[in-house]
Amino acid sequence: MSTTSALLAFAALRPELAQRARVLSLQGLQLPVRIGVHEFERGGPQRMRFDVDVCVDLQRAHARTDRLSDTFDYDAIRDMIRHLATQQHFELQETLCDAILAWLLQQPGVLAARVRTAKPDVYPDCEAVAVERVGLRP
Repeated sequence: MSTTSALLAFAALRPELAQRARVLSLQGLQLPVRIGVHEFERGGPQRMRFDVDVCVDLQRAHARTDRLSDTFDYDAIRDMIRHLATQQHFELQETLCDAILAWLLQQPGVLAARVRTAKPDVYPDCEAVAVERVGLRP
């Protein structure tokens, strides 16, 4: 999903987001993750792809001074995914996807987020198996 379409999707859920937020995206992060319920998935880590869109309040991500402190840091998203994805074996993508979304929605200034996880190497006749969640801060 492009950043423009991500903002439109968030605005469809909550229209005021189109005027008061910007979307930051982290696309295509790939990590080896211990995940899966099948025996063939338990032999070691498997490659996963993570795509994240974070809708941040413009008051928090205004970037008027061209300083990192004036926006939401991509490093924080990347580091958190790396930490969550490598700390334990996950049975389900849904569990990992939900944990990432929950962390994002707790961050100051985050109004909404979309997380997509994909396992590209599970089945030889499929591009990937994937899970996606969208969440809004109450």
